[in-house]
Amino acid sequence: MGYKWLHKPLILAVSLLLIAGCSTGPAKQKETQQSLKIMFGDEGYFYQTYGDLFGMKYPNIDIEIISMQSMSNVEQQDYQKAYQDFVEKEQPDIIMTDAGNYDTFASEGLLMELDTLIDRDKYDTSTIFPGLIDLLKENGGGKLYGLAPAFYGSVIYYNADLFAEYGVELPHDGMTWQELIDTARRFPVDGDEKTRIYGFGEQYGGMTLESLASRIVYTQGLQAINPNTMKVTLNTDSWKQAYKTAFDAIESNAFYNPQEGGFQGGTMDEYYKSQPFLMGRMAMTMDSLSFLQEFKEAKSAIKDYKPFQVGIAAGPVDPATPDQTREIYFGRILSIRANSPNVDAAWEFLKFVNGDEYAKIKSRTMNNGVSSRMGVTKEFDGVSLEPFYKLKPVIDNSNANMDKIPITFYEKYQPIVSREMDLVQKKSKSIDEALRTIEEEGQAQLDIAVKEQANKKNSDASSNESAGGEDGAGISATVESNSAE
Repeated sequence: MGYKWLHKPLILAVSLLLIAGCSTGPAKQKETQQSLKIMFGDEGYFYQTYGDLFGMKYPNIDIEIISMQSMSNVEQQDYQKAYQDFVEKEQPDIIMTDAGNYDTFASEGLLMELDTLIDRDKYDTSTIFPGLIDLLKENGGGKLYGLAPAFYGSVIYYNADLFAEYGVELPHDGMTWQELIDTARRFPVDGDEKTRIYGFGEQYGGMTLESLASRIVYTQGLQAINPNTMKVTLNTDSWKQAYKTAFDAIESNAFYNPQEGGFQGGTMDEYYKSQPFLMGRMAMTMDSLSFLQEFKEAKSAIKDYKPFQVGIAAGPVDPATPDQTREIYFGRILSIRANSPNVDAAWEFLKFVNGDEYAKIKSRTMNNGVSSRMGVTKEFDGVSLEPFYKLKPVIDNSNANMDKIPITFYEKYQPIVSREMDLVQKKSKSIDEALRTIEEEGQAQLDIAVKEQANKKNSDASSNESAGGEDGAGISATVESNSAE
C-alpha cells in the first residue's frame, strides 16, 4: 500500500520534520518510484508510528504492509517455525524481529549485515546507545543485522522530598536489591494503610513474598527451569538467599502490600488517589519511562494536588555485575531481509526511523519507549532521563528455548509455588523446606508433562501416517480403475 494520507495530530510534527530537513540540506531523492514491503503487526499502527513521517520525506517510496495478524493465534511451541514460514512466504524487505528471534534469523542467514551499508553512507551511529549496539552485535555473532529505534526499561523512581524530610540518603545508580531494601526500611511504618508512608512498592498492587523474590532472582539471572535439561532447580544457596532477602523485606512492613490488592476499579481521579507514589506517600517505586507521562497527567487531573520533586536512578543490579542490567529490553528490532531486491529503499527506511530527526519528533511522547538516540531528550517534565542510559544491557536468556516446556506444566507448577510461599508467609514452613518441596513436586509435574507431550506427538504422527496411507490407497485404486477403463 502506498503512502496516501496523514494523521491530523501529526501535522505539526511533519511541519517540523520538513523544516529540519530543509535546514540540514538532505541529499536529493531519486525521482524513480521505489517499493518496499514491510512486515508489521498492524497497518494502522505502522503509519501512526513510522509511516506518516517517512512517507512525507520519501514520497517516491511506496510502502506495502505485510500484516502479522495471522500470527496472533499460533501456539507458543509453533511460533518460531510459523514466523520463519511467514517470512519465507511473504518475502518482506523489512523484517520485524525481537530479542527472541533476532539471533536465530541472523545465524541462519535470513538478515542482511548492516555494517557495510553504515560505512558506505557514513551513517552516524555514535549517538545511538552503545549498550544496544553492543547487544545487537553480540546476538548477531559479532555483526550488526538490525537496529532498534527505541528500547524499554525500568528504573528506580524516588520522591526526593520524602528523602529530605526523613534524612535518608538519595538512591544512586547501580543499587542492589539489598541496598534498596535497606533504604526502604529507613522510612516510618506507622499509620493506617491509606495515609501512611511506604519505603517501596509497585503502583499496580502490593508486593508479596513471591512477587518480590521473582524480581530479585530475575535481576540475578536465576532460572527455576532449564528447558535444555528439563530440570527444576530452586533448592540452592542463591535461591534461598533471594527468598530470605524478600521475606525480610516483606516482614519489615516497609513495602506497600494493600490488604485488598490495591485499586479495584473506578474513576481516573480515584485511580490516581489510590497510588501511593503519585500521592507522595511512597519513597521509591520501579517503572518504565511512560510512568513520567502518567505522573504529569495526574498532577494536572487531581484537584489541589501537592507536587513533589521526582528523581530516577538506574537499577537495581546484580552485585556480581554492578555495571549491567537485565531491566532493558528491545520492543522492536528492524532488519533488512537477506537477498531483498529493494535494499536501497529498505536502508533509507532504517536510517530514517533510527535517525535524529525521527527521534526528536517522537520524543514528544513517552509512550514509544526510550529513544535509542542519546541526547535527543535529556529530560521530561524536569526529570533527567540520563539513568536510562547508565547501565549496560545484558542478554537475557531466561526465555531461551522455553517453548520446549509444555504449557500444561505451568498449570500444575504455579499452584505449588503459591501454596508453598503462602505457608512461608504464615510461618508454617521454612524457606528451605518450601523450596525443596517446590523443586521435588515441580520436577514430578514436569516429567509428567514432558511424557504426555511426547505421547501426543507420537499419536499425532501415527494418525498422519495412517491418513496418508489411506489417501495413497485411494489414489492407487483410482488410477487402476481409470487404466482398466
